[in-house]
Amino acid sequence: MTKFWGKLFLINFALGVVTGLVQEFQFGMNWSEYSRFMGDIFGAPLAIEALLAFFIESTFIGIWVFGWDRLPKKVHLFCIWMVAIASNLSALWILIANSFMHEPVGYVLRNGRAEMVDFFALITNKHVFYQFPHTVLAGFTTAAFFVLGISAYHLYKKQHVDLFLRSTKIALIFGIISVLGVSGMGHFQGQYLVETQPMKMAAAEAHWETEGPAGFNVFAIVDQENNTNTFEIKVPGVLSFMSYNNFSAEVKGINELQEEAVAQYGEGNYIPPVTPLFWAFRIMVGAGTLMAALALLGGFLYWRNKYAETSWFLRILPWMIPLPYIANLTGWFLTETGRQPWIVFGLQKTSEGVSTAVNSTSLWITLIGFTLIYAVLAIVCAYLMFKFAKQGPVDETIESSTDVGKGASLWT
Repeated sequence: MTKFWGKLFLINFALGVVTGLVQEFQFGMNWSEYSRFMGDIFGAPLAIEALLAFFIESTFIGIWVFGWDRLPKKVHLFCIWMVAIASNLSALWILIANSFMHEPVGYVLRNGRAEMVDFFALITNKHVFYQFPHTVLAGFTTAAFFVLGISAYHLYKKQHVDLFLRSTKIALIFGIISVLGVSGMGHFQGQYLVETQPMKMAAAEAHWETEGPAGFNVFAIVDQENNTNTFEIKVPGVLSFMSYNNFSAEVKGINELQEEAVAQYGEGNYIPPVTPLFWAFRIMVGAGTLMAALALLGGFLYWRNKYAETSWFLRILPWMIPLPYIANLTGWFLTETGRQPWIVFGLQKTSEGVSTAVNSTSLWITLIGFTLIYAVLAIVCAYLMFKFAKQGPVDETIESSTDVGKGASLWT
């Protein structure tokens, strides 16, 4: 079971490493003004992430791959635990850097740059305490549904039933806890953002006018040119409760928040793209709700010893593997696009972070170019995942007695 899932993990890991490298190139190529402005702050957590977390992660994954039949089992197990811990430490340091972009702390402005004066304030940024658990639990949810979907495929085919029932049990435990946890943390994070980035949350709800109590828009057709909705279906009081746990609370609208931003930062448009944010939020929540229902139903069927016999449920689970990826993508779209027009909230606009020698054409060329490259890599990744997932566990008996045969057995 370890070798089967480990093979799929390594394919995924290889793609993940490459994406981070290109992003760092972007800081110097296309966003040098951004790098100049906050490199003193952004560089510290990213350096720690690379030198500490990623170094541990890459070292121990190498030992884990080539340590089969060479290391004691407990030492070999320790290696993959270190990979898992270091991966989440990487997430923590990256999110510490990202959180400064949303909520700048521990800095002073000097000579047109943000310079760090309090490292402790940076790593204890309150934004991190909402963002990090939400991100890690989203990762656990992704892994759980990945394992559930592939296990369901083989259980439906009656292949390796014992192995995939055991995998399913682990995935259900992680899935139920994680999907409920990520939903709860998302709620608390949303309430925190109502206080710290109210424009983002108002845009995600297409909430134009200040109201108390405020209704929740189930559906809306947005007219951003005229700062209103041409059509909406509202549930009274729900937005007030979501924001403040009070059905009668007043929630500020986009128009009032725009006026406040102009008074604080000067003339300009401080409203992010409302329609994409409105639907991104609903897609994220819808995918999360569906995953919660599937995980709870799967847990109930497993508890009643009917999981492997419920063929209709097994047939739909493989098609649910994309759900957490959709939720992750729309969630990050909401997080980053909702901050616009700021690249560093309240300090630097996105338009000010672009390299001075780079025009919009160059930005489009690199964006489209990298998108096409990653599209090809994604297709390759999906092909390999599908191939090895469908193949299922194979006899990993090492016929060769050579060290190379032992070390490379995971890849056969």
